[in-house]
Amino acid sequence: MNFIPIISVKNHVHALFTVILILLVNLGLKAQSKENPDVLKNKIAKAESNPKKVELLLALSDYYLTKTGENKDDLDNADRINTQANLLSDRLKYKLGKGKSILLGAKIYREKGDVENALEKTKNAIVYSKTNNLTELQASSYAELSIYDAELEQKAKYKQMAIQLFKKAGAKEQQATVLKELGELYSINEQPDKAENYLKESLEIYKTIKFKSLQGVYNLLSEVNTQKGNYPESLKYALLAEKTALAVRDNSLQLSSIYNHVGLVYYYLRQNDDAEQYWFKAFEIAKKFDDTEYVRTIGENLCSLLIRQKKEKKALELIKEMQQKFPSSNIERIMKENYLLFNIYRILNNNATASIYYKKLADYYGENADRNGNSIAVLRSFASYHYQIKKYDEFYKNVKRLDSLAAGAGNNLIRSESYLIWFKADSSRGDYINAIKHYQLYKSLSDSVFKGEKSKQINSLQIEFESEKKDKNINLLQEQAKVQQIQIQKDTVVKYVFIGSVIFLILFLALLYNSFRLKKKKNEELEIQRQQINEQNELNKKMLIEKEWLLKEIHHRVKNNLQIVISLLNTQSAYLDNEDALMAIQNSQHRMHAMSLIHQKLYQSDNLANIDMSWYVYELINYMKECFDTDRNINFVLEVEKTYLDVAQAVPLGLIINEAVNNAIKYAFPENQKGKVIIVLKNIGENNYELQIADNGVGLPEDFENTERDSLGMNLMMGLSDQIDGTFEMKNDNGLKIKITFTRNTEFEVTAENS
Repeated sequence: MNFIPIISVKNHVHALFTVILILLVNLGLKAQSKENPDVLKNKIAKAESNPKKVELLLALSDYYLTKTGENKDDLDNADRINTQANLLSDRLKYKLGKGKSILLGAKIYREKGDVENALEKTKNAIVYSKTNNLTELQASSYAELSIYDAELEQKAKYKQMAIQLFKKAGAKEQQATVLKELGELYSINEQPDKAENYLKESLEIYKTIKFKSLQGVYNLLSEVNTQKGNYPESLKYALLAEKTALAVRDNSLQLSSIYNHVGLVYYYLRQNDDAEQYWFKAFEIAKKFDDTEYVRTIGENLCSLLIRQKKEKKALELIKEMQQKFPSSNIERIMKENYLLFNIYRILNNNATASIYYKKLADYYGENADRNGNSIAVLRSFASYHYQIKKYDEFYKNVKRLDSLAAGAGNNLIRSESYLIWFKADSSRGDYINAIKHYQLYKSLSDSVFKGEKSKQINSLQIEFESEKKDKNINLLQEQAKVQQIQIQKDTVVKYVFIGSVIFLILFLALLYNSFRLKKKKNEELEIQRQQINEQNELNKKMLIEKEWLLKEIHHRVKNNLQIVISLLNTQSAYLDNEDALMAIQNSQHRMHAMSLIHQKLYQSDNLANIDMSWYVYELINYMKECFDTDRNINFVLEVEKTYLDVAQAVPLGLIINEAVNNAIKYAFPENQKGKVIIVLKNIGENNYELQIADNGVGLPEDFENTERDSLGMNLMMGLSDQIDGTFEMKNDNGLKIKITFTRNTEFEVTAENS
């Protein structure tokens, strides 16, 4: 009996074994045309809070959910964005968005492996869609619910409910998709007749809406016909799947499944070279996507081919390579390996090693292969093994069960090969009557599979498919010839354009060279001028540094001279007893200190033109507080903006402040009365400034006009106000208030001080 491998079928929830060969399914492998996530994010950022924004959020969440590969960050992103859609739907009272978000949440939980929460969310979606009369969403929820139930009929029931609801909602594409899934479900569970009916119904609906990506349906129809042993139909649909996939430019992992299926049919038709060619194409695509299950599935198919070609050692090497590079902990995958290894060692007549793998397979599938699917493939291997070790009772039990299953599936190829080994077993036991009968059955069924009308159909399909390929190649060559002719014409034009360009370039270079010579001469003249300017700049810089040094030295000398005068006055006062003379000397000292502070600040600063009045007033008041010991009874309040004045304005203003504060300390608060002196310097618009010195003391006496206007202090303040072109005002206002308004000199404008 020839070896046949096990077929694996990938599903969203778990992998099962089908009846015949290792092959890939299409569920979840639809070629999806998804919008670029960056475009979606941009649209979301610009969208207002409305239902459209909810749909965009759901689309972005679905992108991360169905993105190729299994990345935790993608699932976390899908969950986070879906939560945003849910909250916005609640705020907008957008029921459809809310329902879609609940269902999408179920799918996210399922992908995370949290089946319990996924099932609960799915049931919530059904209740919500029923309550709010959302028919299409209800259909999608039942389609999702069908994934979780382990029983075939319950799964099918939920899918039937989804189909009817989609039909009611007029959602034909979704209706066709669930019909396809239902067909696939029956195919996985070895009910090819039911599967074919649903798949054909799905195909018809897809065609009515002009849906182009039909390769998935064709691939499944090929599978169910393989299960039935109808290889002409299987090959027809497999080639249609390939043709459609190439037409719609499907380069997804599904193309690997399609190539695998074409190779599968050729494998059964004993066309080993064609099977190998397609399986290698499928293998390369699977490796490109780095999908372990697909790589191993196709690798195991290649192992099956190597076993058929009597290359068992190469098959062993390939299995070991896959174990190392693409390890898997999936139990079904491990059992497929055990199945291959069992058959390799059985064919090598290494019955001791084969028996180890037989025990593993029998424990998993049952001695009659009645558990976990793949009854036909496993029973065939068991029958061959029992025949080989001459356990005829077990052999006959297995082979009779195998014939019954193959007849039920309508698979005459399996039956014919079973009858061949049955004939050999009868002959070994001397039961020649049954041996002849079984040999006749083998020949009859074998001829029906490989000869006559079916063989012609297969050849016709291959010729038709190859002819289409050749026609496409001819058209492609003709198009290439046209392109080449156009290219030749373009090349001729380019040649003449190139010659013209070269001539133009030569003329242009000549002009450039002449221009370069003129510019070079001009640059040399400019360079001489630049050197002269630099020399002058250096000279100016030295002169400026010298001037700055001189100015600083002058300010320093002036400050020192003022300090000497203050010291001389202080010495002179020691020899005077007259109170008025002492007072006059003291006032002069204060005035000189007011001027000295300005010159001190100027020679200490990099800014020799202007002085910061906020610093100056603060220092001056501190000096006067120390001189008069006013801390106990007089509180000074300074509200001075950061204002820069030149020396010509700073000195008079400082002397005015000195006189006004001096008077306030002496006369405003008699008998150590407590009080407050406020000094304000502020900008009152553009370059206009206002200086206020106010106290809350006794104020001016009633006869002030007659007795005090001609005093030195008063004349000094008014004269200094005139010196800076300011206006001088003085009045009683809960004490004495002096106000000088002036315009700041901007001749030496400086915005900040560097010292």
